[in-house]
Amino acid sequence: MTTALLQCAGRTVGRYGYGPGADSRPYLHPVTTLAGTPVTEVRPADHVHHLGASVAVPDVAGHNFWGGRTFVRDRGPTELDNHGAQRHLGWKLRDPDGFVEELSWEADGAELLREHRTVAVSALSATAWALDFSFSLTNRSGTDISLGSPATNGRPGAGYGGFFWRAPKEAEPPAVFSATHEGEEAVHGRTADWLALAGDGWTLVFAGVTEETRRDPWFVRTAQYPGVGSSLAAHHRLQVPAGATVVRRVVTVVADGRLDRDAAAAHVRRAATTA
Repeated sequence: MTTALLQCAGRTVGRYGYGPGADSRPYLHPVTTLAGTPVTEVRPADHVHHLGASVAVPDVAGHNFWGGRTFVRDRGPTELDNHGAQRHLGWKLRDPDGFVEELSWEADGAELLREHRTVAVSALSATAWALDFSFSLTNRSGTDISLGSPATNGRPGAGYGGFFWRAPKEAEPPAVFSATHEGEEAVHGRTADWLALAGDGWTLVFAGVTEETRRDPWFVRTAQYPGVGSSLAAHHRLQVPAGATVVRRVVTVVADGRLDRDAAAAHVRRAATTA
């Protein structure tokens, strides 16, 4: 696996693993606060296919680009030989504060999707910085395909797939809240302009930057494990006609300390001006 470093305010705040040895997809880990506190986890015992911050989809035309077992209707989680991989094709731009990358989503020797990924970091304050992560997925298969999730395949509430962030598991579950709701049950499966996950000495605030991204519900786990994702197919399969492109963009505020609702909202506003 090859590693690219991301730097902000003169400090390394993220490592991006890609290429051979990066499992099924490139990912960011470790990501840290400016004070050096890790806010990602990779290959945890509870879900060994969780890889820091990445883009992962459980069902791309029947192929698993998430890892682990595949949820099959009327059978449940099932081990299948249906796994795809995201292959690093090259850099369009690579700087200490970000990069533009081309990737190929491949399964069974064929390219299904071509991804254009842009990642950029910016300082917000002495204790916070922002990760701007956008991706566009173009259907290169030559036929119409769709993206799905365990929820669309029969598992209620499991609409994960898209941008996903696995946070560290600590002695106590992190707090989670939006501008209007608080707690896992209240925020999971809902849309919100931003969503905050606050642990022991750190806070992550996720915000959809585009209208399409803000229409995607948030997938949230805190009790079982700490993770947040923006769901491409929470309730229905996402149709991607041949040659069409799906674009999403999420900005994540990475802050030292445990932010309250007002502080989280203020950081999101500040991040929006730098995005």
